[in-house]
Amino acid sequence: MSLAFNEEQRALKDTARDFAQAQAPVEALRALRDAGSATAFDDATWQQLLELGWGGMLLPESYGGFDFGLKGLCAGMEEFGRTLVCSPLLSSVVLSGSAILAAGNEQQKLQWLPQIAAGELRFALALDEGVHHNPANIQTSAIRTADGFELSGCKQMVIDGIGADKLLVAALEASELGLYIVDPSATGVTLSRRQLADSRNYAQITLDKVAVAEQHKLSGSEDVAAALELALDNGRLALAAEQFGGIQAMFERTVEYLKERKQFGVHIGSFQALQHRAAKMYIEIQQSKTVLMDALSAVEADRPDRAARISAAKAKIGEIAELVTNEATQLHGGIGVTDELEVGFFLKRARVAQVLLGNSQYHYDRFARLSGY
Repeated sequence: MSLAFNEEQRALKDTARDFAQAQAPVEALRALRDAGSATAFDDATWQQLLELGWGGMLLPESYGGFDFGLKGLCAGMEEFGRTLVCSPLLSSVVLSGSAILAAGNEQQKLQWLPQIAAGELRFALALDEGVHHNPANIQTSAIRTADGFELSGCKQMVIDGIGADKLLVAALEASELGLYIVDPSATGVTLSRRQLADSRNYAQITLDKVAVAEQHKLSGSEDVAAALELALDNGRLALAAEQFGGIQAMFERTVEYLKERKQFGVHIGSFQALQHRAAKMYIEIQQSKTVLMDALSAVEADRPDRAARISAAKAKIGEIAELVTNEATQLHGGIGVTDELEVGFFLKRARVAQVLLGNSQYHYDRFARLSGY
């Protein structure tokens, strides 16, 4: 079991770091927020990411990808989290691409995956229907018709749903789960933007008797629920890696502030009480790193406990993200809660990321169930 990135993965990580710092610093997120961007990402930056090959990281070469693996992709996600890079990488490539790869038939994979890898089409996965993540709670119906299906229901918290070219919708035909490719401009589809604290792109989608052709139902897997769970786990781990990058950046910024800020004529970093708080954050961050690398190793080795380890990583990192962002805000003092600093951007991103694809409580419970408790 390797708890470190190999040479190729480290090189990819370095490339991601250089790109994020040069092309997508936190100032870019501020600009997108201030401009009120509906998609919440810069298309030119996204095209640059695609040119660097990020659209094909998880996909086999036969479908236009590079088959670099989830561990390599997460090495980059960690660096993107350090500057809060905004892109549809998670929604289109990791979640939707993984779902089509796992649940689509050969014709569907050949049709859609190369377009995802090249960025010619941007997908968004429409799954959750309530306030909390719950893949088992699907009420959206798929009624068979002479020409295919009619979909009706409502989806919440659709990541990057605004502006997506295609929606991948989870629905039930009788009691059978299915994944359906829906055109967002189709009759009966209504998209509403949901603006959250992190200024990212989320949508509520209502489907009212939306016609879907037979060939747009993914039909390459007999166990769609398992295929969907595999895609979700890829997304959970990628999101955890991004969160971990944000945690590290916030800790490093806070330590630098403690070294520079003076009070009573001395640097506040010399105060023992603040040193203790910084030391606690450091210890928790190192523990989080171990849990994350263990999950990545479980995926790379296709270990039977991979799902449990992914939940452990998502739960632990979400918990520590709350601790570190809270402490960072407080240790910066009154200025930490103002918009002048970038501290608030990390805190807001962390708060939303904690609940996306399952909060810590959801994943601690899932870890326990998968571990036989």
